[in-house]
Amino acid sequence: MAGNGTIAIIGGTGKLGAAIARRLAKAGRTVVIGSRSAESASAKATELGFGLTGMSNADAAQAGDVVIVTVPFDAQDATLADIRPHVAGKLVVDTTVPLVPPKVMRVQMPAEGSAAVRTQKALGEGVRIASAFHSVAGHKLITDRDIECDVLVFGDDKADRQIVVELADAMGLRGVHGGALVNSAAAEALTSVLIFINKTYQVDGAGIRITGDLIPPAA
Repeated sequence: MAGNGTIAIIGGTGKLGAAIARRLAKAGRTVVIGSRSAESASAKATELGFGLTGMSNADAAQAGDVVIVTVPFDAQDATLADIRPHVAGKLVVDTTVPLVPPKVMRVQMPAEGSAAVRTQKALGEGVRIASAFHSVAGHKLITDRDIECDVLVFGDDKADRQIVVELADAMGLRGVHGGALVNSAAAEALTSVLIFINKTYQVDGAGIRITGDLIPPAA
């Protein structure tokens, strides 16, 4: 499956990107970290270990079979423009949450309906898009502790969603199919709710769990 190829983490020097990169590399996956600065990416890769390598975002996107975009909302447009020439035919996993400071505890969705749909439109036809990892706290994921958190995975192709579900499972989380890409709006909006819960109840990185006995869908 494509998830066993090279995984590129775009914006991999940030909290979430670095945490995903470390977890996947520790699980034995081949992972490259991208950043606007190749030097910063290389330094972060050395810091994290587990055989990680660092390069520019564009070079990482070119090297990756699966490309995971982990940049803030205000960097989304520029980052997607940078990697667009290098992702044709690939699976791009968008983690972007449309947070608009300073009101990050209020849901503020973009005109397209979700950050994931913005990504789909920006990268154009021929690029496979999924979205995930919206409600996982990077500062907890970077550690070795067990995190009881589900990862909702969205995308219009079931096989592509399954790739991301398996990556989440490899990271010690639980990937759960969440349906079509437009459904990503629900998880993206939920992030603002979780930030509010963190502040109101003094929680160190609230996450989500889906109740019930989930039977994995047939291939």
